Amino acid sequence: MNDSQLAINTVFQLGPLQVTTTVITSWGIILGLTVFFWLTTRRLSPMPGPLQTFVEALVTVIEQAVAEVAPQQAKKLTPFIGSLWIYLVIANLSGLLPGIHSPTRDLSATAALAIVVFLSTHWYGISSQGIKRYLQHYLKPSPILLPFHLVSEITRTVALAIRLFGNMMSLEMAALLILLVAGFLAPVPILLLHIIEALVQAYIFGMLALVYVAGGIQSQQLHQQKNQPSGVKHD
Repeated sequence: MNDSQLAINTVFQLGPLQVTTTVITSWGIILGLTVFFWLTTRRLSPMPGPLQTFVEALVTVIEQAVAEVAPQQAKKLTPFIGSLWIYLVIANLSGLLPGIHSPTRDLSATAALAIVVFLSTHWYGISSQGIKRYLQHYLKPSPILLPFHLVSEITRTVALAIRLFGNMMSLEMAALLILLVAGFLAPVPILLLHIIEALVQAYIFGMLALVYVAGGIQSQQLHQQKNQPSGVKHD
């Protein structure tokens, strides 16, 4: 196997910053999605055509998936989680195009996505509860658990990045190995495997992000429900 097939190449450099193929592909995906949805939504019609129907169905499916985890926050979380899901699906599947590698096979890209999820979790939590009430949940049920809560925040973010990176990198390596051994005798099974795995990994990452963000929003509410005496109801 040629190492250059798996290497992350630098396209150009801006001072100390290296712009790699991962960055270029990510920019291309973001630009393409922005243009696509701008063209789709700039002239919405009460009698939608096939393209508008597809987009509306996609948004509905995503909103329903979000509502199953965070029913009270579905409208608020759908734009973020939906954008994350759509980007990951396209990014994971971009590795099927000749000469293009999936950005998510690069640890720097998956780490950036995990950091976005980490920051979004706290941003949504603070915006819904206030910074004081939000930070209080780290001291519950006992302040002794504060170090464990902090370690958990770090480890789950690292795990989120490494899980996606490891699965997508191993998928591309497996595809290259099979092609080297079998040539093009088995392209269809490899293609189907790549598509299924890409969709599964996008779904898992997005669902974990949804669980983390919803947990940050609902942490104080859950604590209040646990402390609420049985039989007491709020109108």
